[in-house]
Amino acid sequence: MLRIKEHPIIDFKRGKKIKFTFNGKVLEGYEGDTIASALHAAGIKVLGRSISLNRPRGFYCAIGNCSSCLMKVNGKPNVRTCITELEEGMVIETQEGKGELI
Repeated sequence: MLRIKEHPIIDFKRGKKIKFTFNGKVLEGYEGDTIASALHAAGIKVLGRSISLNRPRGFYCAIGNCSSCLMKVNGKPNVRTCITELEEGMVIETQEGKGELI
């Protein structure tokens, strides 16, 4: 698990542990995590791939400005996982290409 547990300035107030599914695998995060931060803490570094060259994309800006963290969440494509809060029972999937319109 890749989490900072103590910091000299920041006080980490984690909520309760919650479970979610990523590409069919059940993982745990905490209330207050974003989807991308929970995945990163679980050791998942690649959130998607570039459309043209299939290069890996990961947790980059953490403020919703880039497209590196776009994933399908509960069936909805192109969700910015770096700013979307994790919820109990979420189903998160990587998406190929641009994602479909719904």
